[in-house]
Amino acid sequence: MAFHEVRFPANLSFGSVGGPERRTEIVALANGFEERNTPWEHARRRYDAGVAMRSLDDVEALIAFFEARRGQLYGFRWKDWSDYKSCPPSGEPAFGDQVIGHGDGAQTVFQLTKSYASGSQTYVRPITKPVAGTVKVGVDGSELVEGLGFTVDSTAGFITLNAVPELGARVTAGFEFDVPVRFDTDLIQTSVASFGVGDVPSVPVVEVRV
Repeated sequence: MAFHEVRFPANLSFGSVGGPERRTEIVALANGFEERNTPWEHARRRYDAGVAMRSLDDVEALIAFFEARRGQLYGFRWKDWSDYKSCPPSGEPAFGDQVIGHGDGAQTVFQLTKSYASGSQTYVRPITKPVAGTVKVGVDGSELVEGLGFTVDSTAGFITLNAVPELGARVTAGFEFDVPVRFDTDLIQTSVASFGVGDVPSVPVVEVRV
């Protein structure tokens, strides 16, 4: 898939609206009950970058970014200010934030993940675009040093340990991450005359699978 490892300007995504979208198929039965199913294992996030535009300079930066991505052609990174850490928004990522696997005596490569729990239910989200330099990893409660104990593939979200963890050992990680997205339009319409009084372009952005 065509993807540029560049982040949409974070100051422009701050203030945007959006979040996770699910697809649920609902069939109403003759007896009044429902059957519900989903073809999607993971949510797909949508955002509108246009609502965060505050000045004509912001619009110019948006257009430059849009043109460099050739509209919908190339994907890019997006900072979701409401959900971009392995820990709560008020905290700082730590190596014990998320359990990403357990040692089986052979495996050394682990996918970064983030778990969302409510009650007895938990959803595990694969993280494919960690922010370089923010990833911390631990094994059985001991933090590892990047380069000496592990390496990070920041384009796919894989952690490679330099040593095989013992059987049953917990592999944990903390990190910041971006969402892989693309523009969901090939047209951006702006109006210089009315922008100053609050008219901003609609710039839909949608998550892509990578």
